[in-house]
Amino acid sequence: MQKLNPEMLDFYIIDDKQVKPDFPEKAGLVFAGQLDEKTFSSLQRKGIIATRFDYYTDFRLDTALIKQIEQIILNKGLQMDTDINSFIQILDIASNKQSGLIAYSD
Repeated sequence: MQKLNPEMLDFYIIDDKQVKPDFPEKAGLVFAGQLDEKTFSSLQRKGIIATRFDYYTDFRLDTALIKQIEQIILNKGLQMDTDINSFIQILDIASNKQSGLIAYSD
């Protein structure tokens, strides 16, 4: 998967125990996807992404938190929601690799 837009929140696969690199590309992290600010805000309003996370600040989602988010989506029956569907694709990539995610704000 290739980065599409430089002004988006970029998600990369990262092992839960790996130290946060300054530059994901130099650390060899695999790009998982990206979200725009509108989608990110929508996910927060729907209770999918916690409000403690900020679109303009780098943050991590470890494997346990990814599982919690996936369960919240199932419990709320929001799998078909367009915004959530784009985030599910990113979560699925991390889940399939049994890894966490790190988000970098551009």
